[in-house]
Amino acid sequence: MQRGRAGGSAQGPAGAGTRPGSGKGPGVLYLVATPIGNLEDVTLRALRVLREVDWIAAEDTRRTRILLGEYGIKRPVHSYHAHNEHRRLPRFLDRLLGGESGALVTDAGTPAISDPGFLLARAARSEGIACEVVPGPSAVLASLLASGIPCDRFTFLGYPPAKGAARRRFLAAALEEHRTVVVFESPHRILRFLEETASLDPERQIAVCRELTKRFEEISRGTTSDVLALLSQRVPRGEFTVVLAAAPERKDA
Repeated sequence: MQRGRAGGSAQGPAGAGTRPGSGKGPGVLYLVATPIGNLEDVTLRALRVLREVDWIAAEDTRRTRILLGEYGIKRPVHSYHAHNEHRRLPRFLDRLLGGESGALVTDAGTPAISDPGFLLARAARSEGIACEVVPGPSAVLASLLASGIPCDRFTFLGYPPAKGAARRRFLAAALEEHRTVVVFESPHRILRFLEETASLDPERQIAVCRELTKRFEEISRGTTSDVLALLSQRVPRGEFTVVLAAAPERKDA
């Protein structure tokens, strides 16, 4: 099996005693997956890359510093989120072109999936800068495995629109999908999500995953109407990932 430059080598991505991207030419942008909750869910490769890069661009610097502190990693951390990514992208690009290497992380899980990162990675590739993925934790995959719903075929739809006709169309399409559907939802909209889906299909199987891998992890499984009744008894808190069973296949007349 072939390995990338950063794969499996005890010497590090650029050889022993050097940081990734040091030397001639542009550096490397690493897209690094970080724990979605439990800090032990981080790969050895991710820790090594985070120790060796020149800087780390993080969606939430506070959460990233908790991870770095847990493993004694001392690297410069810069904020890079939805509200400043257009403004900060040119500076990161210049540093990469100048030979520095950086790691891009989200607040939890894999960057550039419903989180900032895609724009920087695309710009880097267009400039001939290598982008290497350091895979690891994913809320999408963790929720699929925890749901008990078939996951041999699935689609991830991100966050539903907040309101209006766009939200109604989104939910209707999700319930018509013939693959298992995974979505994210905010705590202040999760009950509305369940109310709306239950009104459209009260018997659809669903799993609502809360605080995955954390101390108060909770998986609520059942029909949309049953899970709505269960979760309506308390104020929703935490991060939610929802898994909807596929729509039944229609038989030809």
